[in-house]
Amino acid sequence: MTASGATYRLLGVNRSGGEFTCIQGYGMWNGPMDQASITAMRSWKVRAVRVPLNEECWLGTADVPSGGTSGAAYQTEVKNYVNLLIQNGITPILEMHWNYGQYSGQGAGCSDVKATCQKPMPDAQYAPQFWTGVANAFKGNNAVIFDLFNEPYPDAAANWDTTAGWTCFRDGGTCTGISYQVAGFQTLLDAVRATGATNVVMVGGLAWSNNIAQWLQYRPTDPQNNLMAFAHVYNFNACIDTACWDREWAPVAAQVPLAISEIGENDCAHGFIDQVMAWADTHGVGYLGWTWNNWDCSSGPSLITDYDGTPTAFGQGFKNHLATVSN
Repeated sequence: MTASGATYRLLGVNRSGGEFTCIQGYGMWNGPMDQASITAMRSWKVRAVRVPLNEECWLGTADVPSGGTSGAAYQTEVKNYVNLLIQNGITPILEMHWNYGQYSGQGAGCSDVKATCQKPMPDAQYAPQFWTGVANAFKGNNAVIFDLFNEPYPDAAANWDTTAGWTCFRDGGTCTGISYQVAGFQTLLDAVRATGATNVVMVGGLAWSNNIAQWLQYRPTDPQNNLMAFAHVYNFNACIDTACWDREWAPVAAQVPLAISEIGENDCAHGFIDQVMAWADTHGVGYLGWTWNNWDCSSGPSLITDYDGTPTAFGQGFKNHLATVSN
C-alpha cells in the first residue's frame, strides 16, 4: 500500500546486469542506467524495477576480478540507481541473485564456488552479511523493497523432496544435496529486521520460485508483518496454467500481497504472458517482465531492442498490456 493507504501493485520490469557484470570483471552494469533509460521505462508506464545484485560484489570479496566493480564502489552505484528510480516515481526492488557456495547437483548453473551463477539457496557464510549491509544502506527509505533471493531450488537438490525443500527454505542449515551451509529465509529476514529496517520484504518459493503451494505454511515470521510473496513463471515451468495458479497461487494472494516478479517466454512472442497478466489482473497481483536488456529475444526473454525503449515482439505485448493497467 502507498503511504496514503491506497492499494499498489508492483508493475514493471527487471533490469539485469548488476548480478553478473562485476563478477565477470567488466565493471558494474549491462547497458545504460541513466535518466534517459529510465525515461524510456516511464514511457512504458513502468512503476517498479527489480535490480538483481551479486552478493560477493556488494561485499567486496577477493573473488571479484580486478575489472569488476566491488565493495564500496559497487554499493555506491546501487544507491545512485535506487535514488534515480525513486526520483522518477519508480519502486526499486533490490534482489540477491547470485551468491557464494559450491553446488553441482540437479539444476546447477555452474560448479564454481564463486557467485557466478544461480545457486539453490543463500549461503550462511555471506548472505546474512549481505542483507545486513543492504538493509543498513536503505533502512528509513520505505520506497525500497528487499527481495531476499531470486530462485530457490532446494527441492531439486533434495531430488524433489518438497518437505525437505520447504524445511531448508525456511530453516537453512545442512540441507539435503547442498554441500555448503545454507541461510534459510528466517535467518535472512531476521538479519534485515535486526538493523531496524521496516521495508517490505519479498520471499519466493521452491522450483526456481515457480512453486509457492506451501508458502503460507513455511513462510518466515516477520515481527513487522511486512512480508510479501513472489512467484516466477515462464512458459517452460511446471505451474503454467490458470488451473495451477488458481490452486496454488490464489490462496497465497488472498492472504498476503503477491507479485510475479519474473514473467517471460522463450519464443519471442507474448501469448503466454498475456495469459499470466490477465490472471494476475483479476487477482490483484503484480508482475514484472524479464528483462529490460537489449539482448537477442530468440535466446531468451528480452523486452527491448535498444535502451530508447524500442520493444521486441515479446516486449510489445507487455508494453501494450502495461499501458492499460498502470498509471
